[in-house]
Amino acid sequence: MRKISWGLIWADTTLALLSLLIGAFLRFGRVEEVPNLPYYGMVKVLPYVAVVILCGFFCELYSREHRSQGAELAARLAVQTMAALLVLSVFYYVVPPALIGRGYLSLSLLACGVQQFVLRRALLELGRLPGFAQRVLILGVGPLAETMEQALTMSRDNYVLAGFVQPETDVITVPADRVVGRVEDIRALASRHHATELVISLTERRGVLPVRELLKCKLSGINVIDAPCFYEKMAGKLLVENIQPSSFIYSSGFRNTPFRLFFKRILDVVWALLGILLTLPLLPLVALAVKLDSPGPALFKQKRVGEGGRVFSILKFRTMCQDAEEKTGAVWATENDSRITRVGNFLRKTRLDEIPQLFNVLRGDMSFVGPRPERPEFVNQLSETIPYYNKRHFIKPGVTGWAQICYPYGASAEDALEKLRYDLYYIKNYSILLDLSIMLETVKTVIYGRGGR
Repeated sequence: MRKISWGLIWADTTLALLSLLIGAFLRFGRVEEVPNLPYYGMVKVLPYVAVVILCGFFCELYSREHRSQGAELAARLAVQTMAALLVLSVFYYVVPPALIGRGYLSLSLLACGVQQFVLRRALLELGRLPGFAQRVLILGVGPLAETMEQALTMSRDNYVLAGFVQPETDVITVPADRVVGRVEDIRALASRHHATELVISLTERRGVLPVRELLKCKLSGINVIDAPCFYEKMAGKLLVENIQPSSFIYSSGFRNTPFRLFFKRILDVVWALLGILLTLPLLPLVALAVKLDSPGPALFKQKRVGEGGRVFSILKFRTMCQDAEEKTGAVWATENDSRITRVGNFLRKTRLDEIPQLFNVLRGDMSFVGPRPERPEFVNQLSETIPYYNKRHFIKPGVTGWAQICYPYGASAEDALEKLRYDLYYIKNYSILLDLSIMLETVKTVIYGRGGR
């Protein structure tokens, strides 16, 4: 799961501002000697802070699954510092009024990197202290309880398993030595093991849920949460198999108001126009490369299922040989697929084949961020075997999405189920901030060449 730690971003923003003062003191002897900062603060400070944060983002300093320590952390921070120095030097050459002095800049960036290293090491050591760990007690000893234990490992936050509590009905499939007691003693067990979270993971709830004891736990400050919600919080995806229809009805998510949809549409148009303008010089070059590499048209149209189950034609640069599915029909692409051309392989790795989809966004068929549109043949097949699969069509499909940055290329029904978990999470928790996170992670994914096939 690729989830940005916004708390670290705000902390590093503060450290970047502080590093300007430290750099000024090291360079000039007094903070007051910083030239022109009181008069040109916005011009000088904002570019510095923005570049530091962006370089840190691309050096994987804010992705929760890439929290490193020791030598690896120092290496990432060193790369961030050198990249920021290079980018700011180019920026100052283009915008001279923003210049804050090269010696001052180097000292400030060095001070910022040292502070970031100290902060992350301190947070790491703090998280290891027993009093700061979130201790989770799981009510259940069956397969669902095992899934909740696995979910603990999906979170980069400091969660530890306090143990399993055995109900009256569940068959034990978890390790027996981790069962700490029975359900009738759950309040005492939660207190004894200093549990901060109690996860209800019962295979069958009717007639066995200890409501009174759970209420006592809740009123004593323990967070009581059911398995699907806990899994969503840990993994950034929905546990589709254990979601009841009532969850969609009573959940606080899954609300797309007219204002949200209107604002999202405005942003879609703005981002699509900006993307087309930036990539316009590439379009004829890519089209020419496709034509020279293999016979057939440069652009490729394919039927996809969009919002409300409506079928539309998606635009892409052709990456396979012409009439690739004439004999086989609709099939998923596989690793080292022989149908993919040499240029097509490069286009898929760099996502350049998807640039024409920006015109789909302008036309209103797609959004910039959303579930990836699937082919009608696969939709019909998957809807019969995967619960709630058609619910992903409640919003417009996207050029990129939460599933695309969290999960590699999907080419099977099992992959489709896994991606559905992420798609439903996105639909439930949609926000402008989540869209921004996905767009930034997509840029990083393209740069690092992850997940293409």
